[in-house]
Amino acid sequence: MSTPGRAAFLREQYVELRSLASGPLLAFLWRYVIERAADGRLGTRDADLPGTLSAYGDLVMEHLLDRFRPQVEEATGLSLYPTYSYLRVYSSGDALAPHVDREACEVSLSLNIGQEPSVPWPLWIRGASGARAVRLEPGDAVLYRGIECEHWRERYDGVRLAQVFLHYVDQAGPYAAWRFDRRDSLDLSVPLPI
Repeated sequence: MSTPGRAAFLREQYVELRSLASGPLLAFLWRYVIERAADGRLGTRDADLPGTLSAYGDLVMEHLLDRFRPQVEEATGLSLYPTYSYLRVYSSGDALAPHVDREACEVSLSLNIGQEPSVPWPLWIRGASGARAVRLEPGDAVLYRGIECEHWRERYDGVRLAQVFLHYVDQAGPYAAWRFDRRDSLDLSVPLPI
C-alpha cells in the first residue's frame, strides 16, 4: 500500500517529514549537540564548509540512522541499507553551494535538530518540478534522492543550526556496495539513553 508521503517522494524525488523527532528525543539531541560543540568534540574539517563544526559517524547520530530507517523505507517504498550519518552545526555566514551527493547518499534524510533563533533557514531542493525552498522547524526532516536532487543553502543569518544527514542506499540498487559506507558495520555498541 502506498502512503501519501511515498507518492510525493516518487513524484517529486523528495518529501517533507514533519515532526520526525519530537519531545524528549529532540530535546536530548539538541542538548547533546550543544554540549559536544562547547567541549570541542566536533571537528572543523568539513570539506564543503571548512571551519564548520561537524562529525562523521557520531555514535548518537548512527543510532538515528538505524532508528529512522523504517520510516525512510515506508516513505520511499525501498528496502535500504544505512550508509553513514553526518552532523553539521551551521553558524552565521555559512552557505552551501548547489550540489548533488556521492553514491553512498542515494537516499538522504536531513533532520533539523535545533536552531537559534527559531526562524527556519531554507534548504533548497531541485526536484522533479523544479527548485523549492523547504523550511524545517526543529524535529522536521526532508527526505530526498541525494544523488539526483541538486540541493543548497543560501547565506545563514542566524546564530547556529544543528542538522544531521542520514544516508541510505537501495539494497537492490546499483549503490548497494556502499552499505555502511563500506565500513564493517554501524557502531551501535553503546545504547542511546533515550
